Amino acid sequence: MTTDLLYCYPPLISGILLRRYKRFFADIELTSGEIITAHCPNTGPMTGVCTPGSLVQVSLNNNPKRKLAHTWETILVNETQPTWVGINTGLPNRIVRLALEKQLFPELGDRYRHIRWEVPYGKNKKSRVDFLLTGDESVSPIYIEVKNTTLAQNNVAFFPDTVTTRGQKHLQELMALLPDAKPVMLYFINRGDCSVFAPGDRCDPTYGKLLREAVEKGVKVLPYRFEITPQGIRYLGLAEFLLKQP
Repeated sequence: MTTDLLYCYPPLISGILLRRYKRFFADIELTSGEIITAHCPNTGPMTGVCTPGSLVQVSLNNNPKRKLAHTWETILVNETQPTWVGINTGLPNRIVRLALEKQLFPELGDRYRHIRWEVPYGKNKKSRVDFLLTGDESVSPIYIEVKNTTLAQNNVAFFPDTVTTRGQKHLQELMALLPDAKPVMLYFINRGDCSVFAPGDRCDPTYGKLLREAVEKGVKVLPYRFEITPQGIRYLGLAEFLLKQP
């Protein structure tokens, strides 16, 4: 059913991934036999979610100003438990915004009336928080950073999948907001097969250490699960949070 989808994809075209290169390019053979180069909207290493030969889906944009008409949207992974994974890192923030507008996250309650995004904060206001939620004067503002999460093993999702100095900085800036605000680190688990979340210590031990420090100081960690389908994206609820990588 599509009625419970939080986000609906435009009509997608299936194909097979041939290769991903230079971060932003992916060669894909469509079911028609045509080979295209699609935009890859993901700058990370994409560990485990860019295996050549995998079934993928792309969207088509006929804007003549675009250099590449197709955008890589999803990939099918895990032969024993086939699972669609979201590739487009431009979507998580859009979907989180939709969920906030619908007040779908019970952990945040209804303590906010106003939603702002890309709000300057941090040292010398040089960073931008993904979302700032505010209510009346009796309610502390809620600052939310969103992290797209696709790395997984044995139904456990991990973040990060590489060393991220930017992510480390965000944790430090969230901790600096305490106690005057309610900082939240929201992990967007961009696949439906993970019921548990843990810090990716093997990829970035410094990030894992900072995340545990942030939790101890009062930063709220919300790893939310999302199911990816060829039709769209469905919200599944909160994953179990482990403080250490199993």
